[in-house]
Amino acid sequence: MKKHFFAGIMLLLGVSLLSAGETNTTTAPTPFTGKIQKLMVKPPLTDPAYNMPIDMKSKLLCEATLKNGKTAYFISVKSMMMVHLHQDYFKKHKLLDDDIQTLYVHDYLTGEKIEAAKAVYVFGSRIIGPHGDDLIPLSSETKAKIFEAKYGGHKILPYAKIDQGLIRYLDM
Repeated sequence: MKKHFFAGIMLLLGVSLLSAGETNTTTAPTPFTGKIQKLMVKPPLTDPAYNMPIDMKSKLLCEATLKNGKTAYFISVKSMMMVHLHQDYFKKHKLLDDDIQTLYVHDYLTGEKIEAAKAVYVFGSRIIGPHGDDLIPLSSETKAKIFEAKYGGHKILPYAKIDQGLIRYLDM
C-alpha cells in the first residue's frame, strides 16, 4: 500500500516510477526562454517585371538561363520579353542577377519546353495572360494554326518580330 501511495504522489508531482529494467524514453520539453524565433520561410518566386508570384504549373511559364548559371522565371512571354529588352534596367534595380543567356517558353498546347527563338507566337487570341493581353508561344506554325482555330488570333509572329513597340502595345 505504501508503494502505491508513494507512486500516486510521484505521479502528482510529475515524476514516474520505473520498473526494474525499464528506461525512460520521454524527455522533458525545453522550457520557454522568452525569446521568439523568426521562422525562416523561403519567399515565393516572383516575376521581375510585374512582381507577381510565379505559378510553376502555368501554361504561360517562361524562363531564362542567366550567364551565372541561375534561372529566372517569368509569368508570361510579355514579361520575359520586357525584361530581356531592358536587361540593364532590371540588373541596376537588382531584379535580375546577370545577363540573360538563353530564353525558354513552353508550347501552350503540349507544355513542351522550347527555346524562345525557335517558337512562334500568336498575337490577339482570346487567351489572357496573368497580366492582360499576351503572346501565346507554340513550337510550330502548324500548332499555331490549330491554336488560332480554337482560341482565335490576329497574327502568327516569329520570335524576330517581337520588339519593344509590340511589348509596349500589349502592356497598355
